[in-house]
Amino acid sequence: MEELTVGADDAKQAVLGSLTALYPWMSQYHSRPIRDYAFRLFDAPTSWSMPEVRFRALTKLLDIIRKAATRNGLSTDTASEICRDFERCRVLQTGPHLLLLMEPEAYYTHIFSLLGLSAHGCSTYVSYAVSTVSLVEKPRRGPGWLAVDGKPVNVFGLSRSRMAGYNLLAGPGSYGFELVPTEPNVEGDALARLRSLLPKTQFKRPAHAIKAANLVLWPKMFAGRFAFLQIDDEDIADLVADHLSDEDSWLRTRLLEDPKLASNILVGLDRLAAGPWSGWLARGTDFFWFYENGKRLPLRLAAGELVHPATGTKVARFTAPDILERLANRSLIPNLLLVFLVLSILPGVRVLGGSHQPLYYPLMRYVVGRALEVAGVDADLLQALATDDAPGAWGHRVIECDDDPFELFLNGGNGWMSDLIDRFGDISFAEACGSMKGFVSDPSWQELHRRLRQGLVTPADAEWALS
Repeated sequence: MEELTVGADDAKQAVLGSLTALYPWMSQYHSRPIRDYAFRLFDAPTSWSMPEVRFRALTKLLDIIRKAATRNGLSTDTASEICRDFERCRVLQTGPHLLLLMEPEAYYTHIFSLLGLSAHGCSTYVSYAVSTVSLVEKPRRGPGWLAVDGKPVNVFGLSRSRMAGYNLLAGPGSYGFELVPTEPNVEGDALARLRSLLPKTQFKRPAHAIKAANLVLWPKMFAGRFAFLQIDDEDIADLVADHLSDEDSWLRTRLLEDPKLASNILVGLDRLAAGPWSGWLARGTDFFWFYENGKRLPLRLAAGELVHPATGTKVARFTAPDILERLANRSLIPNLLLVFLVLSILPGVRVLGGSHQPLYYPLMRYVVGRALEVAGVDADLLQALATDDAPGAWGHRVIECDDDPFELFLNGGNGWMSDLIDRFGDISFAEACGSMKGFVSDPSWQELHRRLRQGLVTPADAEWALS
């Protein structure tokens, strides 16, 4: 593999070389239409075994999807259809953060997902959107900002002090779509049209506002061709609560009540951070984030207590009753490791993510698998993990396009969505993914490429065994 250096094409080829080294099955799709790659990702994972823990976890996931669909105003028949499609495919788009649909990062990923789903005859689409993210991720970028006519717009009209350090689950409060341009006198037709489409009500959390807006925008921007359901971290909190309310669930009997497993997982994360695969799976918080005064704070598990390390405050005991109470009032929200446990690792669902997920997700699986092995428990689950068919893959920002989605919507005619999906589906993989700027400009990928080239990490490493 070549160095990630100057030439854009060389840099892209180096990234593809690194990706292919880790995921050899991808190489056959590089010269084929992007539709073929999408078809492969949404092809139902081969089930070599379905241990009881998996069956129960999948049942709980389907139940939370059904409840979320009903809560979001979808009919009983549509909710059932979403569950049938999901149970058949067992693939979940987990890449985009919780963003308005016209945000290009979300829009073109949804187009890619619809390519794969339509190729398998599905007419429904459920995705998980991370909502434990900051309102501002980069200067004038993130869920709190939107570009309209190429100009930055403050989505909720919040001051800098109310945005910095706060995230989509900040609250409770009052949040509405103010759509404040940063430059005076730029109230154009596009912004006026967007104002007319978005809800006029106030919401308790920014995440609630964006989810409500996407429910309104979806049938307009995606022509109602697919029934759409977006779940986020509050739904995952309810899913974790369902697990913990079940006295016989894996999450309760193993993670909370087995004295070894949780500590084995945390030790595994620390060892990973100190080894050659470091930099991809950080121990940001232990299983849950703590929300206080609208801000997200990390926790550490110590002597059976979840403790805020900066103050030493004991937030909750690591027991079902304490955690259930905190999940209900949203002062505890599951971290990403726990999210992927209940969304994918336990129920056997393939997850599709962006430039980092194809690295950190296999490492999560390794940490969990190694913890099970050390504890000497759940050999059937460990065997299922070892035989999973492509448990995770690159499926977010696969299509790189500069066209403004909202402008496409404003200028589109009847049938434009079907035409757009067909047009993208015919483009070659190499052309569709453009320069892969999300990879080539990322120092983490540059460092990974160096380690692969020097043999410091290899696909034969134990850490990569459950990829």
